[in-house]
Amino acid sequence: MFATGIDTSAPVITDQDGRSIRQDELEKCDHYRRWRDDLRLVQELGIRYLRYGPPLHRAFVGPGRYDWAFTDDTFGELRRLEIVPIADLCHFGLPDWLGNSFQNPDFPRYFAEYARAFAERYPWVRYYTPVNEVYLCAKFSALLGWWNERLRGEQEFVMALKHMCLASLSASEQILAVQPDAVFIQSESSEYFLASTAAPQATKLADFENQRRFLALDFLYAHPLRGDVERYARAHGVSDAEMDNFMNHDLGRQCVMGNDYYFRNEHFVRRDGRIEEAGALLGWFIVTHEYYQRYKKPLMLTETSLEDPDEAPRWLRCQWHNVLYMRGQGVPVLGFTWYPLVDHVDMDTALREDGGRVNCSGLVDLDRRPHPVAHAYRALMEDFSEVPVVPNAPFFAVP
Repeated sequence: MFATGIDTSAPVITDQDGRSIRQDELEKCDHYRRWRDDLRLVQELGIRYLRYGPPLHRAFVGPGRYDWAFTDDTFGELRRLEIVPIADLCHFGLPDWLGNSFQNPDFPRYFAEYARAFAERYPWVRYYTPVNEVYLCAKFSALLGWWNERLRGEQEFVMALKHMCLASLSASEQILAVQPDAVFIQSESSEYFLASTAAPQATKLADFENQRRFLALDFLYAHPLRGDVERYARAHGVSDAEMDNFMNHDLGRQCVMGNDYYFRNEHFVRRDGRIEEAGALLGWFIVTHEYYQRYKKPLMLTETSLEDPDEAPRWLRCQWHNVLYMRGQGVPVLGFTWYPLVDHVDMDTALREDGGRVNCSGLVDLDRRPHPVAHAYRALMEDFSEVPVVPNAPFFAVP
């Protein structure tokens, strides 16, 4: 499944003047005006799958109230162009009326309602990412204080993550009631933490972070937590009933584990507890293989790119051959995604600053002119067009 994505990130931040503003990536990249051009580009590049969804803060205008005008236009065009959407329903931001806060306990209930309304309106859509990068969104919103509720605390982090997982599971139930053949591709950041010293405090923290990175997927796939992580979750707001629900549901049965990987996904843990970017030391195969060994789910590389137009084709080939190597080990990697289609704006600061800086990580620039990686991706798809969806199973169809 060769794919790209149109980024629908829309967190709320505090700007330099202390005002709350929404960082709407679709607006920053001029997609609201140029959506026809963007969807046509996906087709012209020969890409069949697109990670894309309605902007939640615009479509979900209140309890039981929706504005589907833009979504009708864009998803109607996707269907006409025979581009298969992977519907991205919640990407880092909430509507104003929900308080722009993942601390809101009403979010899961209302989001499930929204997901069902979407599935009923677009019953031909089969692939879904209910809530994008739960771990990362909870970390940026409630542990580092950058987005949405902009809090800094372990309790707040666990609450945000818990509510997003509850929302994702509830949404999946509602979607399945409408579309029993739905496949859920949980896009999650593949992270790894390396102690930069043998000091006990650094190795202990790295070990804990390497368990905490699994917390969202553990809840989504009903995987038992390590003892210290379970105690951590319970101590910071996961009730006995909620833990029982997370550990005993069966909603992981129609899931593909999406693993995102960028140059910034590996981290050094310093002696004093500081965590810094380490660069691509181990690589997607080694980092993601740990996720596969834990969950035994089919995989998809759901995001990768490099903010360097000259080096991006090399990064593309490197990540693609990581995928091929993984498949060669018998692991079912079902898809690959260069993300995004159009250059990002302000993603170099994870959207926590409104600086208008263009990040040349897309297949095309903001004028919709192709970067070298666009030609490289098209050539790669042609070179490997005969690769089956599942390794060693040329007649396999995704159920």
